[in-house]
Amino acid sequence: MENNFIIAGFGGQGVLLAGEVLANSFMLDGNNVTWYPSYGAEMRGGTVNCEIVMNDTEDVSSVNKSETDYILTLNQASFVRFLPKVKKGGCIIANSTLVEEKRPRDDIKYIFVPMTELANELGNTKMTNILSLGVLVKACGLTSLETVTQALDKVLPPHRKNLLPMNIKALNIGYAYDFSLVRA
Repeated sequence: MENNFIIAGFGGQGVLLAGEVLANSFMLDGNNVTWYPSYGAEMRGGTVNCEIVMNDTEDVSSVNKSETDYILTLNQASFVRFLPKVKKGGCIIANSTLVEEKRPRDDIKYIFVPMTELANELGNTKMTNILSLGVLVKACGLTSLETVTQALDKVLPPHRKNLLPMNIKALNIGYAYDFSLVRA
């Protein structure tokens, strides 16, 4: 079965790293994956997103679909831009620290989590991307926390391995966040 994901935010939030970790998690689970990064020329502060297509069969289609199953948005501009792409019955996950909690559609699920605020409590707002990945993994249920941890270890470059324990802690905080009471 194919599932489509978009992770979006602004440059410097680690959107592409989060997408690469998710794509590698799906590959470690034996799925076929397409990962496609997209960013503006302005880089830090500009818009950044990546698309991940995962399929448990050999046929994995291309990116840039008109509709997507899961969208993770880390800022308001990304929420507004990608909300129309959530397919009916799909889910948008938003960083409520930077995204206004509005629900303009009634045919999708909304999950609002104060991701930047939680990362700040951890002591480093740069962990928002990995914390948000924990939320996404819990919401979609298509890979395990253990597999994402393995993928994180695989994807982090050698000069960033010292950040692995904090990233794992952020991942676990995002995964443990109780969004069951979030209004659909």
